[in-house]
Amino acid sequence: MRTLLGLGAHQEDIGDLRQLQLAPLRGKGSLRLSMGIGMAFVAAFTMITTRVALPVASGWLAVMLLFGLLSYRAFAKLPLGDPKLQGGAEFHMCNRHAFASAVLWILPFWLQGGAPGLDHSLAMWAIALLMMLTLAMIAHSVPSTCLLFIVPVSLSAAIALIRGGAPQLAGVALVAGLLLCAFSLRFAQSYIRFRRAEEVLHEKSETVSLLLREFEETSADWLWQTDNARRLIHVSPRLAYALGSSAEALEGLPLLQALAGDAWETGQFPKTLHDMAERMKRRESFSNLIVPVTIGGKPRWWELSASPRLDDQGKYLGFRGVGSDVTEQRASAEQIARMARFDNLTGLPNRLHLTENLGRALGHATEAKTRCALMILDLDRFKAVNDTLGHPVGDKLLAQVAARLKSMMEPGMTCGRLGGDEFAVVLPNVQDAKEAEDLAHRIIATLSRPYVVDNHQLFVGASVGYAMGPQDGATVETLTRNADLALYKSKDKGGNVVAPYVPSLHAQAEERRVMEQELRGALDRGEFELYYQPVVTAEDGTLNGFEALIRWTNQTLGNVSPGRFIPLAEDSRLIAPIGEWVLRTACAEAMRWPSNLKVAINVSAEQLTDPNFAAVVVSALAQSGLPPQRLEIEVTESVFLRDGGGAAQLLDQLIALGIRLSLDDFGTGYSSLGYLRKTQFSTIKVDRTFVVGAAKGATESIAIIRAVVALADSLGMSTTAEGAETELEVETIRTLGCSNIQGYYYGRPMPASDVLALFRPPDSLPCAAA
Repeated sequence: MRTLLGLGAHQEDIGDLRQLQLAPLRGKGSLRLSMGIGMAFVAAFTMITTRVALPVASGWLAVMLLFGLLSYRAFAKLPLGDPKLQGGAEFHMCNRHAFASAVLWILPFWLQGGAPGLDHSLAMWAIALLMMLTLAMIAHSVPSTCLLFIVPVSLSAAIALIRGGAPQLAGVALVAGLLLCAFSLRFAQSYIRFRRAEEVLHEKSETVSLLLREFEETSADWLWQTDNARRLIHVSPRLAYALGSSAEALEGLPLLQALAGDAWETGQFPKTLHDMAERMKRRESFSNLIVPVTIGGKPRWWELSASPRLDDQGKYLGFRGVGSDVTEQRASAEQIARMARFDNLTGLPNRLHLTENLGRALGHATEAKTRCALMILDLDRFKAVNDTLGHPVGDKLLAQVAARLKSMMEPGMTCGRLGGDEFAVVLPNVQDAKEAEDLAHRIIATLSRPYVVDNHQLFVGASVGYAMGPQDGATVETLTRNADLALYKSKDKGGNVVAPYVPSLHAQAEERRVMEQELRGALDRGEFELYYQPVVTAEDGTLNGFEALIRWTNQTLGNVSPGRFIPLAEDSRLIAPIGEWVLRTACAEAMRWPSNLKVAINVSAEQLTDPNFAAVVVSALAQSGLPPQRLEIEVTESVFLRDGGGAAQLLDQLIALGIRLSLDDFGTGYSSLGYLRKTQFSTIKVDRTFVVGAAKGATESIAIIRAVVALADSLGMSTTAEGAETELEVETIRTLGCSNIQGYYYGRPMPASDVLALFRPPDSLPCAAA
């Protein structure tokens, strides 16, 4: 209301509102002029008959005629209702002219004097009332204009009637004026609301028409209609094109026949087409219904939505709907669904898919009183491939592993990738644990064969743990957890091992967890200590060095053997800081020994995959002042199998610094001749098992030691026999030609303080005796 009267605050759509108000005034200028002139003559004639002086009445008439002509000319030039203009100036001009006209129409009431006669006042009020009614009809959309004319004229008429001695008629005049004002305001509100609604409806109709035209011309969708017999009508060119036919041929064709294609003759319709036909038969709306269609003999997928059409009397006319081809979207959705259930790299089922299959297998085993099995396997030495040759090579290796694993699956079995280098196999029906274990051994044998990836020959093994359902776990989560525990057990045994789940694994897992937790703070608490075992010359028993061996004493766990915590340190990535502590401590201690003694330090494969290891070695030597020739790095053959050449390059860097290199446990697991050719080892260490065998006269052990000694001599290397504990073993080693001897016979591992005690007085170097 405030906005209609021009009293409201600034609004964004004020211009649009003003044009709606001014539009009805367009073309009404002649009517206003004729009404104004006519009523002015009537008023002048009335004034003369009611004893108003002729010059006065004539003068007023002349002013009214002049004002009417000027107002007509002013409004004739105005673009009233032009939507391109704001309309504010025209709105205010209407108000000014209305008020000026009101002032001119007030004058006739008082041209007789300050106390007009009752007959004069009544006559003037009757004429003014007719003018007010005329203005209210012409300017009904501009209530401010009406009010600026009606209010002053009504007040003037009321005052004149009171002065004429008719107060009751004055009240009637005021009430009439108020009613006309209220009428103008309400009518203006209703009119503007109606016009606003009409414009909105028109805009919506235009928008819908535009969208429909745009939809038909550019959209991939199409509109369709049927009659009450479900026959196609008003077939659009786009629908005809989608169906591979012409609009004329499709007109009047049953919708179901058009969608079914060749299946129309046989009646073998897809279920979704039957469902759509039933809904249309029951005159039910449907939305986003995916139906298969046959276009030109090729299957497609359409998405259809439709509602029944009714006339004004509610009579059923048919269906109107929209359709689109979603074949590509459906293919994409199927691909996404597959990606959610299958591993992208290997194409095998992923964890989600395996879990679902295991759930079904476990449920069937529970109901049928049978057994199922879950086998989890982890690749051995795979991390070294990624670390040294890069992830692309590792990914290709995983793809080959997956192909081998898949080729071993029998009907009903499911193999999949859990993530990283971890795989799983679900066996839905197994007779006993032996069946699962036999398959696990076959898997290990198959996966352990060499791989060739980008001209690299790679060797990986597999550790397998398995659990039987439902006795090892009545739920998927429990069975999976227990198979994981079995896998940890197999890896603890060194890899390439099959381990079944046993209840005691829970206690071992808890022990492992506690040990790892304590191990993480062991360095900070100073719980590690180095012990040193003597290494002597075989010929005369002269001491030539020590091997540094780490020991761990924990307040909670007590003395923990290296065989237990070293593998855990490697798995938990703690071996690097522990190994660095060992290296720096051993070098510092060796500087307190005579200058002819060397110190040997064991280095794990995990340390050699660290590109910063060489820098750590150089830093330890520089910090301690130990000459590189007095440091010997011991590695096992497994180092070379766990990487694709990176360890060998790192060892060559250490040799170039003058550091000695020892190959430990020679011949115990793999053929090492190739590594001896590629890497310049200083020493080959013969494992204790061969020493014991040779002392007992085992020809195989004797032959192996002789071959190792001959090979070392030909390559300019020395040999060290480990684990000599008896005089017979020592004499056997000497006889077979080994260079050095290490074992309890010459001394057990001892703390650093006991080593220093061997060198007192300083100028005496006694041989360590058993």
